[in-house]
Amino acid sequence: MPHIPYAIPVARNVVEYVAIVAAWFALLTLQSSGRIGAGTMTIVVVLACWIKVAFFGSENVRQLKDASRTNMPHHQFLLLMGVNLSQMVLAFALDFHLIHRIDPASFAGITAAATMPVVLFDFVYLSSLNFLFFGYSDVLPQTVPARLLNLTEIMLAFVTVIVIVSDFMSLKEALRRSDGEQG
Repeated sequence: MPHIPYAIPVARNVVEYVAIVAAWFALLTLQSSGRIGAGTMTIVVVLACWIKVAFFGSENVRQLKDASRTNMPHHQFLLLMGVNLSQMVLAFALDFHLIHRIDPASFAGITAAATMPVVLFDFVYLSSLNFLFFGYSDVLPQTVPARLLNLTEIMLAFVTVIVIVSDFMSLKEALRRSDGEQG
């Protein structure tokens, strides 16, 4: 099998998807058990969200540096960032779901009779629109924790999409010059 120098790290990304879903499931199970109050659970979800944001931010910067050092083609870097974006969308959708489970009034536009798959789809929809900067959704955050998560996602999306992805070529060249000066 030929070596592909710029392959997307499939195994690592699969592990990351599994970790995102496992964290959601663990928090969902904890919330459903009733052993933790709604206020404490909300704080846990928000803190877990911020930990994921720190991970995704550092992961994106690391991948940008690696891509510049290996002279990764632009299309391959965009594919890698697309995988990262899908992980971020999924992670925030699941966080929105947890906040909604803690307080059903957290989001307007979620039908009370909706099944779990429909609610999850609604949150993937909201999260996707946040990353696409579409600026419109019929699912709207109504409480401070829901708005805080929504705002956090929008800020992460801005940094990821606007700064890292759209400026990849200039950042790549700057990092190469920087590495050349240090070496």
